[in-house]
Amino acid sequence: MDEITYRLAGAADDPAVLVGLHDAAARWMVAHGVDQWKPGGKDEEHFRRRIAAGEVWLAEGAGRVVGGFELWWADGPAWGPQPPVAGYVHRLMVDRSCAPAGTGRAMLARAERRIAESGRAWSRLDCMTSNPRLRAYYEGAGYAVVGEQPFKEGAGGSRYGVTLLEKRVG
Repeated sequence: MDEITYRLAGAADDPAVLVGLHDAAARWMVAHGVDQWKPGGKDEEHFRRRIAAGEVWLAEGAGRVVGGFELWWADGPAWGPQPPVAGYVHRLMVDRSCAPAGTGRAMLARAERRIAESGRAWSRLDCMTSNPRLRAYYEGAGYAVVGEQPFKEGAGGSRYGVTLLEKRVG
C-alpha cells in the first residue's frame, strides 16, 4: 500500500476539505445501497466544532488528503454514560478517487493505536442498525457487537437505531 501519514487537523485546516470527504463518502454509500450517511449531512461548522472539541485526524498520501476520522473520548448519545476506558471512532471517511486500497482499515488501525496510546483499553464505534454491510466491515476488522441503541438522537431531533461495536486495543 502507498505510504499514508496522519496528522491532527487544526484551526488552520479548511473544514471544506472534511465536508468534501464526508459528502463524497456519502455519495458512494448512496450509490452502493449503504444506508448510513447522506450528502450534506455535515457542514463546515460541524467540523470546526469537532476540531475545537477533540481530535479530527487527516490521512494524507501523495501530498493530498485521502481520508479522515473523528476520535471522541466520550459518546453519550450512542453509549450513554461510561467510565473513561474507551475512544470512540466517528466519521471514518475515505476519498475513493485517490486513496490507495486499504485506506479505511489503515485509518481504523491508526485510531486504535491512538486510543491504546492514551491508556484506554477499548475502541468503540457504532453504525446504523439498518446497515449490515458496514457492521460486517467492522466485524471483519475485529470488532464485536455488544448492543444496540434503538433511539439515538441525531441532528434536528431525529431518532434512529445504531449497533454498538467494540474491540480491545490496550
